[in-house]
Amino acid sequence: MKHRGRHRRRRRGAAVRAFLAGTALALTATATLISASQATVAENPGALKPLTSPADTDQLRLQEHLVPARTLNRLASSMGRPVGVDAVLQSADRTLSVSADCTSEDHASLPVAPAATRAYCWDPADTATSAWRPASVTTSGDADDDGVWGTHRAILTGWTHSTTTGATAERGLARVAFVDADDPDRPVYRWVLLVVPVDGGRDYRGLASGVSGMVWYQDKLLVTTTTGSADALYVYDLDRIQRATVDAPAIGRVPGGWSADGYEYVMPAVGSYRYLGGRCTASGPPCPASLSLDRGTAPDSLVAGEWTAPGSDRHARLWRYAFSTDPARAGLLATDAAGRVDAVEAYRTRATGIRGVLSYRQAGAKGPSWYVGQLSGSGDGHGGLWRQDAKRAKAAHCGSDASHHCWAASAGSLSYWQETGEVWSVSDRMLFAVPLAVLDGSLG
Repeated sequence: MKHRGRHRRRRRGAAVRAFLAGTALALTATATLISASQATVAENPGALKPLTSPADTDQLRLQEHLVPARTLNRLASSMGRPVGVDAVLQSADRTLSVSADCTSEDHASLPVAPAATRAYCWDPADTATSAWRPASVTTSGDADDDGVWGTHRAILTGWTHSTTTGATAERGLARVAFVDADDPDRPVYRWVLLVVPVDGGRDYRGLASGVSGMVWYQDKLLVTTTTGSADALYVYDLDRIQRATVDAPAIGRVPGGWSADGYEYVMPAVGSYRYLGGRCTASGPPCPASLSLDRGTAPDSLVAGEWTAPGSDRHARLWRYAFSTDPARAGLLATDAAGRVDAVEAYRTRATGIRGVLSYRQAGAKGPSWYVGQLSGSGDGHGGLWRQDAKRAKAAHCGSDASHHCWAASAGSLSYWQETGEVWSVSDRMLFAVPLAVLDGSLG
C-alpha cells in the first residue's frame, strides 16, 4: 500500500518513455466524420467572465460532512479488514482490448480531431447494453505526481446505471472500473461498487447517483452526485475498500454476511460536501457535471464545471476549490474552522452541455486555459472541445463545413496525466488519451 508522499519525487523517466513510445496508435483512419445533419454544438462560447461578487461566489460554498470514524470502523469490523488499490488490481478479471481489436462502432465514438493516440474498448459484457455507461475518468497521475500508486499505474473510470432501463435493482447505481495500466498492450480491470454507510456502520446502501465527474487525489476519490442533490460531492478512501462475503443480488447486510449485487468489492463513502445554499438549481448552487485536478495552482485544486442542457441559453459556471495542505486531511478540500469550503476562482461560460473540464496554465501565460468538452445539441453524437481564457475561445475544425463536432461521442470528463503529458477521457464506448500538446495544436 502506498502512503501519502512516500515517493512523490521519484522519477521513472525511462519507464515513462517506453510506456509512451511502445503504445502510440494510429487512429486517424478509424475516426468517423460527422454529417451536417446531426445536431449542432453550441456556437463559439467566447471569453470567460470572472465571477467575483459575493452573490455569485457564495452559491459555490460547501459544508464538509465526514463519516464518523466509529461508523467506518464498525463496518470494517463486521466485513473484515479493508484492502487497497493493489488488492483490487491484482484480482482483475476483465480485459480492455487495444484499438486494433475494437469494432468500427467503437472507433466511431473516438474524437475526429485531434485523433486519439491511445484507445481501448471494454470487455463486450460491459457494453452489450446501454444500461451502464462510462462518464468519468481519473488516474494515478492525479493521485500522485509521479504517476504511480503503490507499484501500479492505474486508471479509474466511473460508470452509472440508467434510471429507466436494465435490472430494476441496479437503476441509478454507480461503480468504478479499476484499470491496471502497467501493461499498455493488455490493460485489465475489476469493478468496485460505490456504497454509503448507514445505521452507524451496521449496513450500507448503494450510491444512487450519476458519477459524471471524478478525481483521485492522494488517498481519496471525490465524485459528483446526481443533479438536484444538496450533496455536491461524495468522498471515498482508496485504503477502505471492503470485500463482499455473499454473492447475491442484494446490496448491504444479508443473512450470512455482506452482499454487493454480485460485485466482489465495495467502497464505502467516508464523507460528502453539501452546498450551504441547498439543492442545485438554475438560480442557485450549480449542479457539478465534471471534475478534474489542477497541479498548476498552489495548493493543488479541484476544478469543476456546471451542467446545463445542450443548446440552452443558461450560462454555465466553472470554478475551483483548494485542496488541504494539512497532512492529517490528505485528499480533502481546504476548509475554515467551521468546515466550510469556498471557491478560490470562478468564471461564467456560454458553453452548454458540459461533460468535461480541465484547467492548465501554459508556459508563460498570465492565467490558466480552461478546456471545456461539450455534448452535441441532441445529447448524443460527437461534441466539441473548446479552450477558453479571459480573451477568447478556440476549438478544432473538422469536415468540409469547418464543423466543431470534432470531440468524442457522448464524451465524459477530462484528466491530465502530468507525468506523460496526456489527457485521458472516455467516450460512450472507449477509453482514450490524447497528448495535451497535440490537442493544443489542433485548435483553430
